[in-house]
Order: sequence, then C-alpha cells, then structure tokens
Amino acid sequence: MKDAAHKEGRPIVVAGVVAMTLAGILATPGAGSAQTAAPLVADRPDFTEATTTVGRGVFQLEFGYTFGLDRDNGTSIRGHSFGEPLLRVGVMADWLELRLAAGPVAQRIESGGRAASDTGIEDLYLGVKLALREQQGLIPAIALLPQATVPTGSDGFSSDRVLPGVNVLYSWDATDNFSMAGSTQVNRAVGDADEGYAEWAQSVAAGVGLGARMGVFGEWFAFFPSGPEAPQPEHYLNTGLSWLLADDFQWDIRVGFGVNDPAEDLFAGTGVTLRVR
Repeated sequence: MKDAAHKEGRPIVVAGVVAMTLAGILATPGAGSAQTAAPLVADRPDFTEATTTVGRGVFQLEFGYTFGLDRDNGTSIRGHSFGEPLLRVGVMADWLELRLAAGPVAQRIESGGRAASDTGIEDLYLGVKLALREQQGLIPAIALLPQATVPTGSDGFSSDRVLPGVNVLYSWDATDNFSMAGSTQVNRAVGDADEGYAEWAQSVAAGVGLGARMGVFGEWFAFFPSGPEAPQPEHYLNTGLSWLLADDFQWDIRVGFGVNDPAEDLFAGTGVTLRVR
C-alpha cells in the first residue's frame, strides 16, 4: 500500500541503533531543552509529511497499522501493514533530522475460488528532512526531504534495487486552528514487469484544531507514474483525527478510499506517536 509507511527485522534494528549512536555523538548536552515547549508534530496519519523537524537531540517514533482492500474483475486483494515504524532523530541542528523506516506486511489474494497469502518485510526507507524556512505571510514554511529505499526486504516485497527520490513539503498556518499543507515528490519505482520508471506524487491537506489536544484533517493525494510501461495514475481521498493524550504521546485514526479505477478501493488504519527528548 503506497500510502502506508515506505516502510528483515534485522536491518531496521541495526539502522535504528546507528541513528541513535549518531544522534548521541552529534547532539550536545541539553540539546533538547529548546524543544521543551514545542508541540508534538507527527508525520502520520496523513500522506503529507510535516514541514517541521523533531529538533536536535529529540527521538520520535511513529508506528501503526493499515488495512487495505482492492477488488477488480473478480479478484480481491487484502493488505495489512503492521507496525509501520518510522524513527525520526534530530541531529546537529533543529532544522535537520534523520529518518528510518521498515515494517512487516501481509497480502492475501483471492481469485476464482482460490486464495494465496504472503507475508514479509518491506525495503528499508532512509531519509533526511531539512526544514528550510518558516512561514512568512503568504509564503509557506518549506522543507526538503531527500529519500530512498534500499533492497533489504523479503522476496515478493522488495524492489531488489535502490529507489531514490525527493519530496518538497510546504505548509501554511492560516489561524490558530486552521492550517493547510501540501507535498510534491518524485521517486523511482518498479512496475510489475520489473521495469523502472519515475513516479510523481502530489497531495493537498487541510487540518482543523478541535481544542488544545485534538485535530481533524481532510486530504487528497495522487500518484502519477511516468513512462511508456508505467501504470495508470491513482487518486485518493483521506480523512482522520489525532488526539494528544500527553505532551509526548499522540493517538491517530484515519480512513480513505480511491476515487478512480486504478486506485485501491479503501484503506483504514490507526497508530501512535511517541517523542523522547
């Protein structure tokens, strides 16, 4: 499921240890003190990433579960994305963070009275988020996210090659309780015939705060594969809510559906975000 985390157990554990070690070396004592009053901002549950970083010396773990369903011409595909762990580590400066993700997935295909199931681990995702500027009037806050997946996943769930990409993020706070955001990205992708192509993705999201600790969002996002052998574009609508249970702990839920034939029929999920500073 493309909207789930881009995200074998050993690579994510090793990568997480490496990231934590780097953060410990690069972050000076008391580096997280500037973040004491900062609100918790997660990159989930919507498709659009936040323009903010977690802050120097801060660790943030975001994880959850997503179920997806797609029916087409008598074939039913059910997908499960478990864990969806995304580790975000602030290093060197408040505007810079390292990102790692990988997670177990399962898929069940039913067609013509027969069913086949498969489980495995997705490829390891690596990224670096740079918060380039804050909002100034109508000029949005902007962040840049170079990213890639590397072929560490299980057979059937790995692309067997490095797939680089870049994501440009932008957001506006219109009022204390209303905000808008978007993202424009292009990533290398692999088709069913093992051919490579460029896949563009665009999103637009709006969020409304409901008091000091709850918010809801609505979102459109789409994938636009480019190339003669590439699949058709996919368009989705997505909505959900988040609830800040404590200053450093957030719960979320979401549901969405495809709005054209090539898109997945529906998906739903829930997750949490934990910050350590």
